[in-house]
Amino acid sequence: MGFLDKLKKGLLGEEAAPAGLTVAAVAKGSAIPMADIPDPAFSQGFVGFCCGIEPEDGQVFSPVDGVVSQVPDTLHAVGIESQGMELLVHCGVDTVDMKGQGFTMLVKEGQSVKTGDPLLTMDLEVIRGAGHPTTIITAVTNSDDFAGVEQVKTGPVQPGDGVLNVKK
Repeated sequence: MGFLDKLKKGLLGEEAAPAGLTVAAVAKGSAIPMADIPDPAFSQGFVGFCCGIEPEDGQVFSPVDGVVSQVPDTLHAVGIESQGMELLVHCGVDTVDMKGQGFTMLVKEGQSVKTGDPLLTMDLEVIRGAGHPTTIITAVTNSDDFAGVEQVKTGPVQPGDGVLNVKK
């Protein structure tokens, strides 16, 4: 069998496994594993597989191309649907108690967003002053609907860097 025949039959090596869906970093900072998130609901995976970012500033960006599905009155989180994924971007720990103080929402429900579009800003000093960690959590809330979700990067990240890989 010649080279072209092998190429046509796919015998020149393993076919690449599907890359999956990429979920990008939502902020500039340091990506941390799910187990290190300072909130048991997230660190133990009760909300779905997730990762955290310890932010350097208060700018929060979309991790995917999708549609904003949820904006709570407390302005501390955003739900986004994308390619079958249901994502929750949750800003700070126990910040629901702040009732919107320190947060400025930049999107609305039903709005289409692209990876890297601004979602909201959070005032890190106000959040810390209220006694809350500023960790930003990105959770795939329907993780069980997929073959797997894995964190692919920890440490320093920029918005748009891939941090999670979701396998269909």
